[in-house]
Amino acid sequence: MSAPLNSFTEKSTPHVLALFRVVTGLLFACHGAASLFGVLGGMAGTGHAVPAGSWPGWYAAVIQLAGGLLVMLGLGTRAAAFISSGSMAYAYFSMHQPNALWPIQNGGEAAAMFCWAFLLIVFTGPGSWALDRVFFGAPERRAAPVAERAPSAA
Repeated sequence: MSAPLNSFTEKSTPHVLALFRVVTGLLFACHGAASLFGVLGGMAGTGHAVPAGSWPGWYAAVIQLAGGLLVMLGLGTRAAAFISSGSMAYAYFSMHQPNALWPIQNGGEAAAMFCWAFLLIVFTGPGSWALDRVFFGAPERRAAPVAERAPSAA
């Protein structure tokens, strides 16, 4: 009974990865838009935008908006996800972790989750519905070297 389930999950993986990428990018872009433009509740729910050029908030918001949109659309996905992941690692260790050890205690849960989610996207790639495929074509599948191929049941 697990064979049909494995077949289904293997076929669905690129689509589920794409959905994960789109949702993660959208949520990240919303954080950036809130901080840059004061929309969606504004910076940290204050209803205000972060002052232009202020360190690190304004720069983080630019990365959130641009990185989130690029990841959501699947354009330069791995590079955008890498930069986004790094910005969230910086945010966690510079802004949250000094207040307490655990994310639940220091308010850094979102930073930690975004950091790891984007790092996952760096390694898994954009999935199936990426604009990179439209502009640059589907990546070629390279055959695994003979030594790495699974033995056949001949």
